[in-house]
Amino acid sequence: ENCIQCCLCSYVCPHAVIRPAVMTEKESSESPNGMKTLPLNGIKSDEQYSFSIVISEVDCTGCGSCAGVCPGKKGEKALKMVPVYEKEEHQEYFDYGKLLPEKVEIKDKFKRNTIKGSQMRKPFLEFSGACAGCGETPYAKLATQLFGERMYIANATGCSSIWANSSPSAAYCFDKKGPAWSNSLFEDGAEFGYGMAMAHYSVRSRLKMCVYKLLENKSMSSKCKDAAKCWLETYDNGDENQSASDMFIKALNDECYERISEIVEITENTEYLTKKSFWVFGGDGFAYDIGFGGLDHVLASGVDINILVFDTEVYSNTGGQASKATSIGAKAKFASEGKKTAKKNLAAMMMTYQNVYVAQIAMGADYNQTIKAITEAEKYHGPSLIIAYSPCISHGIKAGLGSSQHEQVRAVKSGYWQLFRYNPELLSEGKNPLIIDSKNVTLKFEDFLQGELRFSSLIKSDPQNAEKLFEKAKSDSTQRNRWLEKLCAIYNS
Repeated sequence: ENCIQCCLCSYVCPHAVIRPAVMTEKESSESPNGMKTLPLNGIKSDEQYSFSIVISEVDCTGCGSCAGVCPGKKGEKALKMVPVYEKEEHQEYFDYGKLLPEKVEIKDKFKRNTIKGSQMRKPFLEFSGACAGCGETPYAKLATQLFGERMYIANATGCSSIWANSSPSAAYCFDKKGPAWSNSLFEDGAEFGYGMAMAHYSVRSRLKMCVYKLLENKSMSSKCKDAAKCWLETYDNGDENQSASDMFIKALNDECYERISEIVEITENTEYLTKKSFWVFGGDGFAYDIGFGGLDHVLASGVDINILVFDTEVYSNTGGQASKATSIGAKAKFASEGKKTAKKNLAAMMMTYQNVYVAQIAMGADYNQTIKAITEAEKYHGPSLIIAYSPCISHGIKAGLGSSQHEQVRAVKSGYWQLFRYNPELLSEGKNPLIIDSKNVTLKFEDFLQGELRFSSLIKSDPQNAEKLFEKAKSDSTQRNRWLEKLCAIYNS
């Protein structure tokens, strides 16, 4: 009764164990006994849709992220954490809700690029091997809900490849369509993804030439030509090209032609007709350090590919060693006395190319900015880099990793982490391409550092050194914020 149907619980869940379920009147009547439902908000329809939140008891890790972000009504949350044996019947509800078919009317009403709309889509990443409360997996899960049916993922070896696909289990799944996932070496994740993209673009370009030749063929019917023109018009539009491709294939199959070579070529390669979404996933060890050369090369190529960096600020998979993404003053392996140098400003480096979409996001700090940045990056016809702040167990968050979403709020409010989007398309339109999404600093920088053992432990072991390094860290953070503001002002002038 306190649920407002915001779907934030599903949005932040690291393991995709809590999801909205939308049912028709018939489906609701056939649901397991005791399954709680509400009338679905936000839609007017002849069909009486019901809404429920379903939870997989056997897959839940008990992190509490869902209950932590639940707004509820008048201060009363709709979710709370209880011992698993008290609610064992929830599994039956989840098993039923998971198998419900997606509904066209619901997908049309609740757009995919909104929080609620994205959660109405099937996640193609579920029940991963990540830590309870992981800061990485919600980003990857969200990306599969936005583009999963046409997504290629090149995953650099690291924490993100271990929780995703450690044989014999695979967290990435498919329905009739789903992500094509493959694991690369640690050092060449970007090049590996680049090769996947170039191979696909090569075949697809050849098919495009075949379509142009078909339009010149006088024996082609107007129906086929119209379908071919529609496919060409939506060639670079990932949202619309799927239906145009289906219509084109159907038109070709409905007509009886002689063995025209172009039609043979197209029908033998129909999987390449649709606009695909190419992604490289990896951590900061890959992006800032060992794989940086390849990442730089791929982003400088101008190719339409997206790189999503799970920035945990350490080498998460191998025990929490310091990386070039580690902040000044943070304790980590190989930096036991606190890191002495500043965090590498990867975003600033890539913005100098001016044709690379660059964003820094933190889901818990701004849910809408996160989904906006990911969808903008994918829509941009060129290279994109998204750096996602990802709280990790190595941070030693005193409130627990289950509070990772709240820790992202603290990181942004203190000025430790900046939220922004740099969109080259705006630059070409004569507009300011840099949009700063962070708000004014409202939390003391020192208070944020005190909330994590990677910083606070240095105070106990070496207080004088800690004070010196933390002052440097604060100065570095202030300079980054000022640099963004100055750059924004330059573009505005």
